[in-house]
Amino acid sequence: MYADKEYILALRHELHEYPEVGFDLPRTLALVKRELEKIGVAYSEKYGESSIVATINPEKKNFTIGIRADMDALLIQEKTDLPFKSKIDGQMHACGHDAHTAMLLGTAKALYAMREKIGCRVKLLFQPSEEGIRSGAEEMVDHGVMDDIDVIIGLHIENWLESGEIGVCQGASMASSRNIKLEFFGRTAHATLPQTGHDALAAAVSTYNGIQAMLTRTINPFSKYVCSVGKLSAGTTQNVIADHAEMLITVRTFDMELDRHIDTAIQSIAKSSAAAFGCTEAIDSSLKALVLYNNPYISELVLASAEKVVGKEHIVKMPEKLSSEDFSQYLTKKPGVFIRLGTKNAKKGCTTLPHNNDFMIDEDAFVTGSDTCVQFVLDHMNGIDMEKAKNSDERMKK
Repeated sequence: MYADKEYILALRHELHEYPEVGFDLPRTLALVKRELEKIGVAYSEKYGESSIVATINPEKKNFTIGIRADMDALLIQEKTDLPFKSKIDGQMHACGHDAHTAMLLGTAKALYAMREKIGCRVKLLFQPSEEGIRSGAEEMVDHGVMDDIDVIIGLHIENWLESGEIGVCQGASMASSRNIKLEFFGRTAHATLPQTGHDALAAAVSTYNGIQAMLTRTINPFSKYVCSVGKLSAGTTQNVIADHAEMLITVRTFDMELDRHIDTAIQSIAKSSAAAFGCTEAIDSSLKALVLYNNPYISELVLASAEKVVGKEHIVKMPEKLSSEDFSQYLTKKPGVFIRLGTKNAKKGCTTLPHNNDFMIDEDAFVTGSDTCVQFVLDHMNGIDMEKAKNSDERMKK
């Protein structure tokens, strides 16, 4: 319809072969800059480490639409038979960010070709470190990327949806995400003389058990949340009392008061457990992503544009998810919508969910993703009724 399918696929293959992690994206950034320069779109790198923001029609300041793609991969060993599988050991695009980046470049190419017909400015945000502990989106927001954007959209592939379907969950759609790192410092001793040391592992285990008791006895069981300890490591060998232990925890919730309750409780439990075993503790707690809120009015506009691309029968309603996305950081500044693009295709083996080493997605859907973004720009280049958007926000009514 608008985007060049073969162009998008070629870029996706190149990106998939060389996945990079976090903010360390030299090859990915070089590819994005190479393609923007070929297209003729001006770009800036002033919005934070390893970020690129390209602008179409920079002189048109009446209305600005932002479109975001994340670029980073995961520390996963790929186990697919794709001809363009990862060539970097232990790293893989297992969440579709290679497709997101390729689709945004496809969108850039299509929009730039019709730039004289577009009545607004379009900013294309290529973001690092969506997967990392440190949020690339938060850094870009802190550097002012949203200052002159009126509305922002983002798009993510979705193997819950059939290939080519478009889905949006209006309102609160994804959970907040807090990362907590606990460290316990004790003193070594011979395993047969535990009383002469301070057992950091015991403090960590006590903390783990305390957290589980807290979750089941201080929180309403109808609350929507997840609190998981993903790592507990300690010690060096079997016959020495551990003098150091580390725990990594993730907390997801739709209720920020509950997030604060869990965070405060975990820190209190860790301090008490450390003291009980004569240890000291260090705590690092950071809120990476907020509750992702899709503006209801703008969601309807996005779906209307998507319907022109895929047809009404391929528009679906997405449920809430306890997973998180730092796209929510942009939405603290301006309203917007996070769109889901179906990439499931059982006949092609594209059914595995993200963050798995055999993750695959149906590439036939990619042009639909780019075309939906282009269509949204064409439909709303003369502006959006921001008062209606504000009035549709249920958070404003509480």
